[in-house]
Amino acid sequence: MIEIINKLRQDFDYRIGSVSNSKQLEQIRIEFLGKKGQLQGLMKELRNASPQEKPKLGKDINLLKQHVEQTINDKDVSLGSKSFKNSSENFDTTLPGRKELTGTLHPITQVMEEITSIFFGLGFQVEEGPEIETDYYNFEALNIPKDHPARDMQDTFYIEDETVLRTHTSPVQIHVMENREPPLRIIAPGKVYRCDSDVSHTPMFHQIEGLMVDEGLSFSHLKGIMNIFLQEVFGKNTQIRFRPSFFPFTCPSAEVDIQCVMCNGKGCRVCSQTGWLEILGAGMVDPAVFQSVDYDPEKWTGFAFGLGIERIAMLKFGINDIRLFFENDLRFLKQF
Repeated sequence: MIEIINKLRQDFDYRIGSVSNSKQLEQIRIEFLGKKGQLQGLMKELRNASPQEKPKLGKDINLLKQHVEQTINDKDVSLGSKSFKNSSENFDTTLPGRKELTGTLHPITQVMEEITSIFFGLGFQVEEGPEIETDYYNFEALNIPKDHPARDMQDTFYIEDETVLRTHTSPVQIHVMENREPPLRIIAPGKVYRCDSDVSHTPMFHQIEGLMVDEGLSFSHLKGIMNIFLQEVFGKNTQIRFRPSFFPFTCPSAEVDIQCVMCNGKGCRVCSQTGWLEILGAGMVDPAVFQSVDYDPEKWTGFAFGLGIERIAMLKFGINDIRLFFENDLRFLKQF
């Protein structure tokens, strides 16, 4: 696969050298960076690589993507400058300029792609699942039976008695484990739904769930992955702590906190004067979950984690109201 990556880079460098206008440049952009483009194809091929190869391959693919994006942007600037030089000599340079407004990626999309890129580098692959789920996949297979009090925490949208809008992306893990043998290393980003709305909650929001299953995994492996991830997102000096907690599908479970990014741990309104901010939940996969997908809990161990994209974005960008993400106010969005 490394040869494929190198060949794709050579092909891109050759093609971009012959581009002479914006139309040709856009065609190359779509071919390499589009949803069905060459780089997206590499991401799909990554799932077939061995666990030992995935971290190196994921890093090489990300480097190729950065190279393609930067080269295309440089070429775009170059073509614009050339076009200006070739314009009519009668152009009146004293006329006021007309700013051309261009779109950018939504801040949620930016953070989602950043997080996905980090986990790609750690050998994880992306899996997706339906947003309309059965009660079994959303709750029971995750060790949350019908009379379990944890259901009260979910604020669920019920479509029918046994059909719901998923309240988390954890059901994706069950779908994957039902159809694949360990070892596994996956993340499941997507939209989730809960009956809640205020300055820190919306009825629809985005989550990323992660799952790793292998022989001999321990809580230390979970802590190592979380430390790497959070320090990549918030900086190498980020202080992290784990607090005991409870989730029906993990045991032991923990809430993961980071030192408050607003006050650097001194205590402020955002962190309720504690100096710490809750950032995600995690834990070792409960053996009952493995039994529901016919994994042998005596042989396999695993850990899972889940985090809200909006919460990460609010902390990274200093946003105090989650509803701003969904109001389509250009004065807000153009800052990103």
